[in-house]
Amino acid sequence: MKKICIALCISLLLFNSKTIAQETPDVYTYIIGDFMISLLSESQREANTGILVGATEEMIATCAPQGTFPNAMNAFLVQTPEHNILFDTGLGQKLFANLESLGITAEEVDAVCITHMHGDHIGGMLQYEKVMFPNADIYLPQPEYDYWMSMEAKQAHQVIEAYKDRLKLFAPQALDTPAEPLLPGVQGIAAYGHTPGHTLFLLDSDGEQLLIWADLTHAMALQMPYPEVAVTYDVNPTDAIASRQAVLRYVAEKKIPIAGMHIAYPGMGKVEKHATGGYRFIPFK
Repeated sequence: MKKICIALCISLLLFNSKTIAQETPDVYTYIIGDFMISLLSESQREANTGILVGATEEMIATCAPQGTFPNAMNAFLVQTPEHNILFDTGLGQKLFANLESLGITAEEVDAVCITHMHGDHIGGMLQYEKVMFPNADIYLPQPEYDYWMSMEAKQAHQVIEAYKDRLKLFAPQALDTPAEPLLPGVQGIAAYGHTPGHTLFLLDSDGEQLLIWADLTHAMALQMPYPEVAVTYDVNPTDAIASRQAVLRYVAEKKIPIAGMHIAYPGMGKVEKHATGGYRFIPFK
């Protein structure tokens, strides 16, 4: 059984607390069952409403009157009794320092689950053409692999080639469909639209769950009350909207906490249905 960092052992003794104080301003940790889930933030920033598609002037005036909204660039580390699993790698600019703050080296990461292959999600896979996770199996959705291999996409091709001997392609499952886990307590969930293979990862430990929803949202301030708003980065905005609406409905009904790659610090929290017909996000404290 792999060693889990001391912080996890300590936290499990704190029966009434699910969170652990961050080691750095870029790290925040939450516990479900025997899993320790850590936000690894590369940047906290403001994004411009110019990236929105389908937002009315009234929506913007209500939710982002200054023309900007909170945004972030995040990856997540999940430490289980068996594995150190990284979910995406950001651009790789702060990733390794954030891992080090948790006492984890890149060599100790034994699995990387990729939600999709945009540059701000696979940037940490290679540094100066060097493989940064030499001991990790790489879990990549088959539809995402097929999409990027059909295109002239240098970065995606380089990552696929560099990790080809450790690449594990898989078929994401439909939401709320029982399936064989990719790793103990980890299931890939199809949420296509942002990219043709965009995949979420549902974590389950001792009956407690958390959904890493990747790029299901980019603009929480608008896409929670108005899930029908898309962004310019979506390959298929119609499918992205449908995926977002289905997932929001599901996590709100099931009361499953979520984590997102573009949600401002702490990057994790709960979703509730709002009386107006949209949703609201309550970040962890």
